Amino acid sequence: MVMSFFRKGDGGLDSIANQTVAMLAEARHSFDLSSMAVLSGASLDAVADDIRSTDSRINQAEQDLRGELVVHVSVHGSDDIGEVLGYTLLIKKIERIGDQAKNILDLAEEGVDLSEAADVEELGAIRQTISEMMSEAGELLSEHDKAAADSYRERTDELRYGLEAKIRDCMHSDRPGSEVVPRAILYRYWKRIVANLGGVVTTATEPLQNQDYHDDGTTDIDDD
Repeated sequence: MVMSFFRKGDGGLDSIANQTVAMLAEARHSFDLSSMAVLSGASLDAVADDIRSTDSRINQAEQDLRGELVVHVSVHGSDDIGEVLGYTLLIKKIERIGDQAKNILDLAEEGVDLSEAADVEELGAIRQTISEMMSEAGELLSEHDKAAADSYRERTDELRYGLEAKIRDCMHSDRPGSEVVPRAILYRYWKRIVANLGGVVTTATEPLQNQDYHDDGTTDIDDD
């Protein structure tokens, strides 16, 4: 069953859809702060509490939305069960994005500072692209445009493959581990975020049984 976001006349699911988009905005906020902490050498005192507080709000929102979905099913019966299951998958993906943002903060707190790195501009461009895609994902959830969602998924796949290639380059690099390891970990966290972003958008447009898979279910694209 394909989800229908912002269905007018169904206040329960309308409210859940709005809260879901708000969760994604919170996840983007954490992502921007944590990535900038690694790439700009920003003071951790200024961002760490904010990121952890935001992560706590995301976690609480996930729990609250689960409760609302249970109530919705108890009131409306099984008519919307496909959409309810889809929402459950969607909010979990957003919660995972928040977790990855917090993991990036952990890198900064371990002393990773790439602000003086030779490739900092390239890293910054990737961060900016991911941030913009997070904003775009929220817009696509509101628009429920399958063609736009399919195009978005193709772009997330392309970016994910690019990040995978960078991870492989790190694995075979002759550079010191102190340079390579932090980048490989950062690329891995970014790759997970991008994979979940693709899943967030296509959850709204793909049949439940095909979500997190391409090629009629033969290719698993989920990345926890």
